[in-house]
Amino acid sequence: MKKTSVSLKRYLAQHRHDIAMTALCALVTAGINLLMPYVMRLGIDGLTENTLSRGALIRYVLIYLALAVLATWFARQLRRLPQRMSHQVEYDVRRDLFDHLTRLDLDFFRGERTGDLMTRMSSDLTMVRNAIGQGFLQGTRAVIALTFASIVMFWIAPNLALLIFALYMPVSVIFFLIFNVIRRRQKELQEQVSELSNFAQESFAGIRCIKGFAMEPRRNRLFEGASRDLANKEIRVQAIRQFLWPMMAFWFSIGTLMLLYFGGRQVISGTMSVGVVVQFLQYLLYLQWPLLSMSWMLGLLQRGKVSWKRVQELFAVQPQIADTEQTDHSIRALNGSLDWNDVSLSIDGTPLLHDINLRVPEGRTIGITGPTGSGKTLLVSMAARLMDPTEGELRIGGHPARAVPLETLRSQIGFAEQEPVLFSQTLQHNIAFGVEEPVPEQIVWAANVAHLHSEAESFPDGYETVLGERGVTLSGGQRQRTAISRAVARRPQILILDDVLSAVDTHTEASIMQKLQPVMNDRTCLFVSHRISTLRYTDEIIVIEAGRITQRGTHDELVAQPGYYSELNTLQQIQQRLEDDR
Repeated sequence: MKKTSVSLKRYLAQHRHDIAMTALCALVTAGINLLMPYVMRLGIDGLTENTLSRGALIRYVLIYLALAVLATWFARQLRRLPQRMSHQVEYDVRRDLFDHLTRLDLDFFRGERTGDLMTRMSSDLTMVRNAIGQGFLQGTRAVIALTFASIVMFWIAPNLALLIFALYMPVSVIFFLIFNVIRRRQKELQEQVSELSNFAQESFAGIRCIKGFAMEPRRNRLFEGASRDLANKEIRVQAIRQFLWPMMAFWFSIGTLMLLYFGGRQVISGTMSVGVVVQFLQYLLYLQWPLLSMSWMLGLLQRGKVSWKRVQELFAVQPQIADTEQTDHSIRALNGSLDWNDVSLSIDGTPLLHDINLRVPEGRTIGITGPTGSGKTLLVSMAARLMDPTEGELRIGGHPARAVPLETLRSQIGFAEQEPVLFSQTLQHNIAFGVEEPVPEQIVWAANVAHLHSEAESFPDGYETVLGERGVTLSGGQRQRTAISRAVARRPQILILDDVLSAVDTHTEASIMQKLQPVMNDRTCLFVSHRISTLRYTDEIIVIEAGRITQRGTHDELVAQPGYYSELNTLQQIQQRLEDDR
């Protein structure tokens, strides 16, 4: 698949105003917080020198309170703006990522685990949001506070400022040495989260299999082991991250002691006032949170960076089947004719279909049969462009398949699969899934075609009955008939039925075919089946063996020929007689 890159800057650029306002609030907040110790210094020096009047003292107190209130308001905005921005960016990325994933080819989903995709859509995007919100907030505040505080401190007392910042230089070096370790461990942690999520998803999806084989104890042990690995990796990440916090607190305490010692000596010698020492202590106290939060903030950024790379990996994959410069967007409607001309298909270098030549005129019903794994589903999937041939050409409605816009093509197709995917919604929602504006009469008609209406009415809430996950509350035959209803409900130009009667009994099959045949006669239909009793309803039948068309003709013609079809017919007749004799 093609690769591309999506930058987080593109999403952040949409919020330039919030970014600018955050920086402005950080500047104002830092300025006020640096001004407040200066007001305190004036008051203290005035008191120690006995030059401060009662009125001046009250004035300093009121100025200090006013600055505190103003700093509180700007600090509130400083927290609100990046948090709002981070949630909006998360929303935009999640929306675009879901849209992107739905456009990827089936090959991608065959190679990806659902649990991992879920983790990237949830946990990883949460990490990115936190990195943008809290990371940007604390990073902006820390950088501005450290920069301006350094300037003011060097301006007031260069010797004390050099002492303080020389003390913190080793801490900065240690930070950057540790960050690479944090990044590596965070990536391992996120991958383990994906492993655990995928394990849980597969376990719940396959709960029938687990219970059928009495595998609950073993599955529980495997889950316990995966959970223990996750906990251990989380502990490893937290161990190195939490080491930074007490280290910074210790260095802050050392800085306070050194400031009191060297500053106190200068006060005693008369080269520095008490107010200046107090002002420095206030600056040191003000810098405490930005410095202490460096480990937490940089940890957020590291986690966000790792998670964004995992999200980027999804954005980087581009579908091979998509509208391109070959697409003719003037094509808005299609007739149902299909032509495979010398078509071959290979997947991952393995040839699966060979030299397929098949013409299906509009309104014809073609039956397709053959041994399991012979390529029947691959052939009909090409009609919906779920995959493209690697050699030859497929023409749809007289146009090259690649020239037809995907939206135009797929809006003309109704596809029912042998193992349909139903959604955890109402039966009505599932039947009307492919219809833009469904009406009750259309849903009832589609259910009638699939011989499902009478059973739907017997459900507790009729068509409003909520199905379980993947339609688990329905039987296999009911799921297949729901898939048939869903396919015919949109009244498509091309109807594809891929072995959709394998789970129903012969009596129900006959009833369905009786109602389905008029629908098939009104459109082009590709009918995949292993049952002779359903294939006899088609206009022509093709047999696919080992990826090649080996036989074609009507039911009577193929029964008279030696080969797979006549053997299948004989075998099924014997099975039917045995069932009748029971």
